[in-house]
Amino acid sequence: MATDAGTKFDEEWKRNNCPADVKTLGRHTWTLLHTMAAYYPEKPEKKQQESMKTFFESFSEHYPCWFCKNDFKKDMAENPIDVTSRETLSEWLCRRHNKVNEKLGKKQFDCSKVFERWMTGPANGKCDE
Repeated sequence: MATDAGTKFDEEWKRNNCPADVKTLGRHTWTLLHTMAAYYPEKPEKKQQESMKTFFESFSEHYPCWFCKNDFKKDMAENPIDVTSRETLSEWLCRRHNKVNEKLGKKQFDCSKVFERWMTGPANGKCDE
């Protein structure tokens, strides 16, 4: 019995204190990126558009998962970022995320629900359904 509690404690400690694995890093990164896109201006000024484009270019250079960043860079080259509005950026990012989901054998996200998921929240309060 004590071993089970000790093992549970060790696993929880590692989860909270060790470096993020690829899965954890990815989940938190997508949360950040989608939230940034959801709160991006509806009609961004030129400077804001340039800044967001530069952010994603830098992100694809510095992301700490080499195969993830290489795939993302390649996808960005094939599908240039659209920073002309909140809607176009969110749609672009959702499509990039769905491409990763497809590669990982995960369910596709309905891109018409990006603002509900990442900005306003669904009426039932269950974001991960």
